[in-house]
Formats: sequence, C-alpha cells, structure tokens
Amino acid sequence: MTEDTCSEDMGNEGVREERDRSEHMSLPKIVRRGEQPYVAIGKSVRMDEFPTIADRLPDLVGWVLGQGLELAGAPFFRYRTIDMDGESEVEAGVPLVSAPEPEGEIRVGVLPAGHYATVTHLGRPEGLLEVARGLREWAEHEGLEWDMTVADGVEHWGCRLESYRTNPQVEPDPANWETELAFRLADLAPGG
Repeated sequence: MTEDTCSEDMGNEGVREERDRSEHMSLPKIVRRGEQPYVAIGKSVRMDEFPTIADRLPDLVGWVLGQGLELAGAPFFRYRTIDMDGESEVEAGVPLVSAPEPEGEIRVGVLPAGHYATVTHLGRPEGLLEVARGLREWAEHEGLEWDMTVADGVEHWGCRLESYRTNPQVEPDPANWETELAFRLADLAPGG
C-alpha cells in the first residue's frame, strides 16, 4: 500500500507523527494511500457480538497463507456501517499484494485510494473507542470531512479501518499491542 505523509493538509499546528507517551497514542496525521487489494469475511454484528467477527481473523490469515498469497500489511477490521445501537457491517480483512479469486465466504475487494486521517494506539483494544473519538474531534477542529454519510442514525463509511500491527502470538500482552486507525477523508471520494 502506497502511503505518503501530507503535512500541508495538517493545519497551522503542523501536526506530525509523534508518540504521546502519556496517552499511548501517536498524534493524528494525514496520509495518501493507493488502492489496496484484500480478502475478507464480512458479517453484520452488534458491538457486543464483535468477537464473532474478530475470531474469524486467524482462519482468514490461515487461508491466505495456505493459498501461498503474499500479505501486504497487517490484518484489519473494515467498518462499512456503524450503528452503536444496532448492527454494524464489519469485515475482518487481510491486505494482499494481488487479489485471488473469492472462495466460499471469503470476499475479494479493494480498499479505495485517497487521503486518510490516521492515529496509532498502543494498548488494549478497549481503548480504541476513545482513540477514535479523539481522531474525529481532531478532524473536526482541522475542518476535515469524512468519506461518510449518515442515514437513519447509521454511519456509512467509504473506508474506516482498524489495523492490528501486533501479532498476539508473538506479543500476548494486549497492553503492548499497536493498532492503527485510518479513516478516509471526503476529498477524493466519488463526487467529492
């Protein structure tokens, strides 16, 4: 995945990636990403049922490796819709160098190119909701708009990702897990 930092889009404060040790997260930044092929297993889940999709990542990674496919990055969750009071459409995915043929419940897709607001969290996944809230507040302060619409209280995202950069088999302590949030901005969205 091509990724370039676009500091000119950051506003007057010149935000740069830096680890804020007191909060265990990087400062937000904007990056430009190219299209990225991926495979995924998708499901409509309530947030309290999230493990039913999260638990599919090891199976998906196993399938990818069993097919001899080359990974292009960390496994992720892609939130197509978010409804905190109902069901959200979520994909457990893995970025690949090239796209294979779909098989059974395994979908093939492409993460869209564009500018993404990103932040990296070091710590337990339970802290991600607060990190996402902080990223959204930062973007609002900077005057940025998301590639997202709201219909009947449900957020529909062009691309909203949580990438899990730490392999839990190598680092079993969730306090040391690194997770990147990347939310696509509206500037390169179709019709934008």
